[in-house]
Amino acid sequence: MGEQQARVKKSASVDKQEVVAGAATEMQMLIGPDDGAPNFAMRRFIMGEGGGMPRHTNEVEHVQYVLKGRARIGIAEQILEVESGDVAYIPARQPHFYVVLEAPFEFLCMVPNTEDEIRILEDREQDAPE
Repeated sequence: MGEQQARVKKSASVDKQEVVAGAATEMQMLIGPDDGAPNFAMRRFIMGEGGGMPRHTNEVEHVQYVLKGRARIGIAEQILEVESGDVAYIPARQPHFYVVLEAPFEFLCMVPNTEDEIRILEDREQDAPE
């Protein structure tokens, strides 16, 4: 195996990809396997006005840091409001959702570099914006 190489790049140079499962949501893969990071990936999510993600599960845990904006997030049976400076931990396979309250809502999301699968769950009344 070769020696791992350090990597630095401008986040503005990373392409944004539409998140098809979400509304008004884009994602940037800031650091990941393609950059030689063997254990984790750092992603940036940007959600616009009326944006969010429906209730879903992932096979991997998430560690998140809110950069700007506000949102209502549901994690399992908890519904919380988060804003800039807040951090969240979402265990693997826990249902979760996002509803933007103040756009743009942006957060960093770190996940392990292991196999993941997103499963969209049925809509629930609590997921709807107020």
